[in-house]
Amino acid sequence: MPTTASDMSRETSKMADSQHEQQTQGGKGLRHKIAHDEFVKHGDKALAMAEDRVLLTEADSRRICRKTDLNILPLLCWVYFLQILDKSVIGYSAVFGLRQHAGLVGNQYSTIGAVGYYAQLGAQPLAAYLLVKLPVRQMMPAIVFCWGVSLCGMAASNNFGSLVGTRFLLGFFEAACLPLFSLVTISWYRRSEQPLRVAAWYGTNGVATMLGSAISYGLGHINSSVLYSYQIIFLVFGLITVITAPILYFRLDNSIVSARFLSEDDRKKGVERLRANNTGVVNTEFKWKQVLELFIEPKTWLFLAMSFCVNVGASVSNVFGPLILQGLVGFSSYTAILLNIPFGALQLIVILASSWAAYKFKTKSWIFGMAMVPVVIGVAILYALPHEKSNQGGLLVGYYLIAFVFSANPLIVSWMSANTAGATKKAAAFTAFNAASSAGNICGPYLFKSTDAPDYYPGLKAVLAIFCVLVGLVALQAVNLAYLNKRKEKQRVANGKPAKITDRSMTNKYEAEDEAKDASLGQMAFLDLTDGQNDEFQYLL
Repeated sequence: MPTTASDMSRETSKMADSQHEQQTQGGKGLRHKIAHDEFVKHGDKALAMAEDRVLLTEADSRRICRKTDLNILPLLCWVYFLQILDKSVIGYSAVFGLRQHAGLVGNQYSTIGAVGYYAQLGAQPLAAYLLVKLPVRQMMPAIVFCWGVSLCGMAASNNFGSLVGTRFLLGFFEAACLPLFSLVTISWYRRSEQPLRVAAWYGTNGVATMLGSAISYGLGHINSSVLYSYQIIFLVFGLITVITAPILYFRLDNSIVSARFLSEDDRKKGVERLRANNTGVVNTEFKWKQVLELFIEPKTWLFLAMSFCVNVGASVSNVFGPLILQGLVGFSSYTAILLNIPFGALQLIVILASSWAAYKFKTKSWIFGMAMVPVVIGVAILYALPHEKSNQGGLLVGYYLIAFVFSANPLIVSWMSANTAGATKKAAAFTAFNAASSAGNICGPYLFKSTDAPDYYPGLKAVLAIFCVLVGLVALQAVNLAYLNKRKEKQRVANGKPAKITDRSMTNKYEAEDEAKDASLGQMAFLDLTDGQNDEFQYLL
């Protein structure tokens, strides 16, 4: 029978696992030399490239990174901007009569805000599988087109049932967005470069808030005898998203191995510069044992708990931000929309600042913890300060301080990506992260019940407690990762390697001479081993 692509992928994976088994069974100083022609025969171009180590200079590394920034990063930023805009447009529409014109009563608006996250939660297992099996160039345009059509469907909705249905589809097709973007980032960039790149596309949260508020303000003034203001808003944003899909297909590349904007020589160098990551490049076999490893690790559950806590708070501003400004702080509809623009600017600033600090100081935990302090203070102000007109300034400051929470998700994403290896394990990790994020976004709106309006004291009290717990989780994860690094040192010594090795993936410059000194290391970088299996993997605090 002819050999299929999946058969070749499985054979390549078995070879990688066989190499790992030989190493763990104890040959001291064993080098993982795998023949180039074997990988070519099995159709694994990435591993074939990785086998022949090429000379890579700092100038080469910078040039390849710059080309990647010009060709891949803008696409990620634009699509993530659309995803955030399309998701949060429900909040702007509420200010322009969505609840009244669609006849929403009780907690129906909360249900519409949350149902998209139910869809995301349910879609994560399928998303994890597709992220491993489908090329990026096919998957990203497909999901973008489908969620754009869903948003256009919301424009045709004029009652609770139709709004719930189209919002559910919107959430379902957006489900793979953040995991996909996370995987793309770690597949193209060194670990030291990842925080700023994650910040670049995730920072469009703030841009979407600013531009979404401004555009919605303008669209809300359109007088139409056919469409309500909220329907115009949905339709405009939906059509922009639909048009983006074919552009993505023609502009996007699947991986650095097949990048059309790089020469054949630069593709090899691009693979080489990612070797120190120890997280691989491409593998299309879905490995259940990697999923099992992921979910028996305490660090996974700590990351998921952080994601849940963060997004409970983030959902408050996404869905209820304009309503809080209108009701709790006491501003008119149009003023509430305009005052959300500085909130978006602050989002962008804190995302970029915290990610730059993570890049500069090569750590995540203490930066993460410090960034959450203003959030705790902001929620405490909203809860403690009397909700009176004389306190508008103080309440507005409290609301703006909540913007610091948007620094959390990019920090968690880059923290997780730096501490997870294995193609299936990474895909499962990011979809699990998105599931926890969805759970937080589901719970968040329900903390703010319509019966508690306009003060929302019970919801604010609950969010305050959740953010205090979050700070504790960050500290606990730092301790856990430090312990795992100590265990890795013992594992290396048992395998005949130095206990202490330099994590070159976290250096700002690519030093070819330093890499050459460690030529005996890095042989397992592209074998699709997990962080638990690879003794050369180092966890980042």
